[in-house]
Amino acid sequence: MSGNTFGTLFRITTWGESHGSAVGVVVDGCPAGLSLAAEDIQKELDRRRPGQSRASTKRQEADRVEILSGIFEGKTTGTPISLMVWNKDADSSAYDALRNTPRPGHADYTYQAKYGLRDHRGGGRASARETVGRVAAGAIAKKLLRQEGIEIVGYVAELGGIKADIISSDMSELRSTAESNPVRCPDPAAAEKMLLLLDQVRQEGDSLGGIVVVAAKGVPAGLGEPVFDKLDADLAKALMSLGAVKAVEIGAGLDSARLRGSEMNDPMVIREGKIEFETNNAGGILGGISTGAPIVCKIAVKPTPSIARRQRTVDLVRGEVAEIEIRGRHDPAIPPRIVPVAEAMVALVLADHLLRQRAARF
Repeated sequence: MSGNTFGTLFRITTWGESHGSAVGVVVDGCPAGLSLAAEDIQKELDRRRPGQSRASTKRQEADRVEILSGIFEGKTTGTPISLMVWNKDADSSAYDALRNTPRPGHADYTYQAKYGLRDHRGGGRASARETVGRVAAGAIAKKLLRQEGIEIVGYVAELGGIKADIISSDMSELRSTAESNPVRCPDPAAAEKMLLLLDQVRQEGDSLGGIVVVAAKGVPAGLGEPVFDKLDADLAKALMSLGAVKAVEIGAGLDSARLRGSEMNDPMVIREGKIEFETNNAGGILGGISTGAPIVCKIAVKPTPSIARRQRTVDLVRGEVAEIEIRGRHDPAIPPRIVPVAEAMVALVLADHLLRQRAARF
């Protein structure tokens, strides 16, 4: 299987399956001398960890990271950093009945069509469990970026049609408010409505989708490669590589199609000797290169495909229509737990382009 590696200079390769022995990642290209401890990675994995609230799956995984290489006396050595997390609470028995009946909304059928076989236990490599490696690698990227004054924050802006009223643009305040509730929404009133709706749809055996926003502040102007490796192109690829994401917007996104040029263009001003923008419809990127304004990405996350309702599928062995009911432990909505994963993917792109920019000019 190809396609498991992401990045140019700051490169990651994730490995492992949902119900295998372990999952992990190899990070290659991290500069030597970065202070790094398991705790730096663990705090991000803890944000992603399942079983923490009524908004997530009941699967219980400690997700304790083990650093196998690339660190010596608390600093990166410049060699590959290998990280591993053991799977402890996988229950494969719930998937026995799905061996020959692909689940609607999942990659079961497409994996079978491509490879001629698949790991039916929890989706195997297609499971969201694969994102453990992304979050672990993203923790390293975030620490690298923080040394350059770059901060990243993500939050749920909409869930099941309930929209948050986002008042503040302060990154610390947004993170603090979002992380204070199970749905990671910075609007407490909307968050409570989202939780009530989640309880309802879980009882109905159904699931919800939503909108997640990820913003990066402190990104200097000049990051990004023209033409095919545009910064927004790489961000779109990174975020679309998440299995539940069906659309990505940068800045004004789809709304830009409804604006006039006089409305879309961000006026430029000089404040204290620095070039700034009065608005940010561009989402911090022009011509595929960062402007210095906050980079703002929005992703559409589909409802969890594993639902407890009867669904129509096919039996691959018998060659006939069949019906299935999916058992097991699943998130009633993906957006709350995808927030740290989406942040990690944005961090990986920015770290990669930061290193590429250092090689681009004297």
